[in-house]
Amino acid sequence: MSLIDFSDPHHVNPLEVVERVASTNGWSFERAGEDEITILVTGKWTDYQVSYTWMYDIEALHLACAFEFKVPERWCAETQQLIAMINEQMWVGHFDLWTKDGLIMYRHALVLAGGVEASGRQCEAMLSTALDACERYFPAFQFVVWAGKTAREAIDAAMFDTAGEA
Repeated sequence: MSLIDFSDPHHVNPLEVVERVASTNGWSFERAGEDEITILVTGKWTDYQVSYTWMYDIEALHLACAFEFKVPERWCAETQQLIAMINEQMWVGHFDLWTKDGLIMYRHALVLAGGVEASGRQCEAMLSTALDACERYFPAFQFVVWAGKTAREAIDAAMFDTAGEA
């Protein structure tokens, strides 16, 4: 059997699983068609718009988590350096800067090749991982864009763990 000779297994659209998870948890969501659902989540630092997209042709469930934070053109280079430093430390997912829009986004994909179906727990784990990363590094993006810090200063501040709350 060659790599081209494979059957096209029937897939349950994983967005149906995501929709059930969102409904069960009482999350606000909107289905934008057969291949996309968007969930709105309130975080500690900002609100997040999490979009799950089912990419049937590559059998992957893609997650994109965006937040209200525009990077002015003059801070793009330092922000890209910060993103590179952050991504070096991440095991799952990554951040991107869409320079055209000045938009920072966390992205991750779950490959479901060969007819594998997504579970509710997998979809929740994708969301949890995205929100944890965004919450952890949001202050670093602020340090660069709003405080004019270098990427190194920002990442060092973001990685500083404190115990308790004042």
